Amino acid sequence: MKVINVQNAKTHLSRLIDEAAAGGEIVIGKHGKPMVRLSSYAPRKERWRLGGLEEKIRIAPDFDEEGPRINRLFNQDS
Repeated sequence: MKVINVQNAKTHLSRLIDEAAAGGEIVIGKHGKPMVRLSSYAPRKERWRLGGLEEKIRIAPDFDEEGPRINRLFNQDS
């Protein structure tokens, strides 16, 4: 792991990107304190799929029906 300061990182950013892309890990620090890590990007191997819970969740047939208790709560005079 390589630690460099912000000024050096700005000056040598292209070289640092190449080094990180090749598998190296660079830590950029500010005032001697490590702040961020520069490492290679690894894209997701699996794509997000919508509808993954299809057929696994059941919604009751009366889900949208209004109940008398709820109506009383909403229709109370304040």
